[in-house]
Amino acid sequence: MTAFNHLAIVKFKEEVIVEDLLKGLEKLASEMDIVKSFVWGQDIESDDMLRQGFTHAFLMTFSSKEDFIAFATHPNHVEYSSTFSTAIEKAVILDFPVIAVKVPT
Repeated sequence: MTAFNHLAIVKFKEEVIVEDLLKGLEKLASEMDIVKSFVWGQDIESDDMLRQGFTHAFLMTFSSKEDFIAFATHPNHVEYSSTFSTAIEKAVILDFPVIAVKVPT
């Protein structure tokens, strides 16, 4: 079974209280056992030209593509996604099988 990643790179709308959204996302990921790992961060180093306006990155890892599909279609995710997507000015979403070259120890 190949691990599967869900990566979202976003720029939030100006009026959004990002901390509130992050609490909801952390709660969602923590409550669903099919999410094997969840990490996120806010860009603080990249040059504006390279960043292209994006400010945050979110990465969830699942044991398989099937687990990701189960997550994506789960009622809790569907409900949260409507809130999250209305707060986004722009986003890039990538869903892909993991090809591990060097894993953390």
